[in-house]
Amino acid sequence: MKFNLTTKIITALILGAVVGLILNIFAKDLFNILDPYLFTPLGKIFLNLISMLVVPIVFLSIVLGSAGLGDPKKLGRIGLKTIVYFLLTTCIAIVIGLTLAYIIDPGLVEGIDTSQSEGFKTEEAPPVGETLMNIIPKNPLTAMTEGNMLQIIAFAIFIGFGLTALGEKTKGILKLVEQGNDLMMYLVTLVMKFAPYGTFGLIASAIGSQGSSALKAMWLYFVVVLAALLVHAFITYGGTILFLAKKNPIWFFKNFSPAMSVGFSTSSSNATLPISMDVAQQRLGVSKPVSSFVQPLGATINMDGTAIMQGVATVFISQVYSVDLSMEQLITVVLTAVLASIGTAGVPGVGLILLAMVLSSVNLPVEGIGLILGIDRLLDMARTSINISGDAACALFVSESEKKRTIKIQRGEA
Repeated sequence: MKFNLTTKIITALILGAVVGLILNIFAKDLFNILDPYLFTPLGKIFLNLISMLVVPIVFLSIVLGSAGLGDPKKLGRIGLKTIVYFLLTTCIAIVIGLTLAYIIDPGLVEGIDTSQSEGFKTEEAPPVGETLMNIIPKNPLTAMTEGNMLQIIAFAIFIGFGLTALGEKTKGILKLVEQGNDLMMYLVTLVMKFAPYGTFGLIASAIGSQGSSALKAMWLYFVVVLAALLVHAFITYGGTILFLAKKNPIWFFKNFSPAMSVGFSTSSSNATLPISMDVAQQRLGVSKPVSSFVQPLGATINMDGTAIMQGVATVFISQVYSVDLSMEQLITVVLTAVLASIGTAGVPGVGLILLAMVLSSVNLPVEGIGLILGIDRLLDMARTSINISGDAACALFVSESEKKRTIKIQRGEA
């Protein structure tokens, strides 16, 4: 019996979780021996392989996407749709998180030890204005070596514009970019053959080190975040697929599941980008130019899963420290989280930096983040799956809307 890649990845994910949990409970010493020589290397090799492809794929795909869209008005229209969609869904996500948190009250459970929060330190996020000013790179090569995605995207859009404007003069360069993109996608296919092993290593290492102990005091917080993520996925993204893209949500999630599985194991939207773009184009039928523009941008600024975590964590920490939040403060939480999702794009540890900004905006103790650090790694996996699903849902919606627009124009000309 031959298993397809999706089945292999999901099987490896489940097997890794089972092995990690068993070792954590019954053979912690054996896990400590196996982890540095088996689980961590398997995960690290896989992460390095796909991370190796991220920058060239983002650059080449955005250049092709910009050049493929051709008309600057079309690029502007698609860009506006994409950014508005991401901002709206981020608002919806944090409202869902806040609502479920107030319904379930995860911070009112007894036995939460606030001493876990002592000594927590977080980096400061750059101001939103500074991030927007720095989108244009002084040195594109530096942006690429540092992996500054916003700057890479900006430079690639300029290159795409130039190729479109010069037309026949740069036909050879455009052909070279197309061939480079084909090469990258071929390498993605090769790397994906290693995905089940990498997934097994990453999950076994994460579960084996955390086990069930991280969930003892925080289980309700954990459950609320997961519930909010699922509600957002099926209501917000399912609604996008059903009402905007006019497709079946079940079809969408079934076909996008390979990318979601990889996103779950890697906990990185950027690292999963090569796979999520390939799946969106091959399985969901998203046009290459739209996928090449929307998904890299989404991997950089779309943080719905993180927004949900911020909403739940804010309520959780306020309840633990017995602080009542007013309606004005809750509105501040929503606005701060949405604006900060752009301002901290590309910053390492972005979820905790965003949460620190949100907590500071409503005068809650930032040290409270230390309470959720133990299980953040596990939740980060689920958040990433939701984030990349949002990117793909937006890409499908934009792609389908552009197809319908083209058909209407053609009918009008006829």
